[in-house]
Amino acid sequence: MSFLHGLFAGAGLTLLVGAAAGYFAYRRLGRLTERARQAERLAELGTLTGGLAHEIKNPLSTIQLNLQLIQEDLTPGHPAYSRLAGRIAVCEKETSRLREILDDFLRYAGRMELDRKPVELNRLCEDLVDFMLPQAQVQKVKLRFKRTEDDVIVSADERLVKQAVLNLMINGLQAMPNGGEMILTVSRKGNEAAIDVIDTGPGIPPETLSKIFDAYYTTRKAGTGLGLAMTRRIAQEHGGRVLVTSEQGKGSDFSLRLPLR
Repeated sequence: MSFLHGLFAGAGLTLLVGAAAGYFAYRRLGRLTERARQAERLAELGTLTGGLAHEIKNPLSTIQLNLQLIQEDLTPGHPAYSRLAGRIAVCEKETSRLREILDDFLRYAGRMELDRKPVELNRLCEDLVDFMLPQAQVQKVKLRFKRTEDDVIVSADERLVKQAVLNLMINGLQAMPNGGEMILTVSRKGNEAAIDVIDTGPGIPPETLSKIFDAYYTTRKAGTGLGLAMTRRIAQEHGGRVLVTSEQGKGSDFSLRLPLR
């Protein structure tokens, strides 16, 4: 009797465990299905908006060309030369700005095809420091780089990772218009490689911190607000992420994390 009781109890436990596993598997399948649907909707939206942006660029190019032709035909002897030349210059500036906005949008919304290769992150950051050093010196920002003793290699699209880090560096320089210090570091964090861009700017208010990676969100007059959003998207396309910590009055630390090989 006790044998049968134990047998039924064991069978009941097995059924309970099986039911629980089935429930959690069903929940996980539901989440994956919803993610797939969302990704499909976003892909469709990206295709539509990308097509619209291309359609806008075509007449915009025609406008820019005609503005140049008008400017060439306008001679200093014209009685309204200074007034018309000023207005043409404003139109050219604004059409160029609109084209830059469209180009940034197409890069952000378009499909990313990763050309993955082994990338050594110390070398990548050294290249970016050399590239940004003249701009940092103009802004009186001391730019330093701390590398690891050994190589840190990830499987990534080098061009896109450079763009992601460059966006973080530009963001840091913009936070220090009156000078300061920027530090780049490469390190390992568990199964991730980390590139940290640290600045000594004013820091980010807590109420703003949750919005800074949103597309088109910016607190500055210049720029499109796509730099940090693009960095996050590049990280996610590589299976990585971007973290940020900030303290007002001391500065911010943006950390790009990528899976190690």
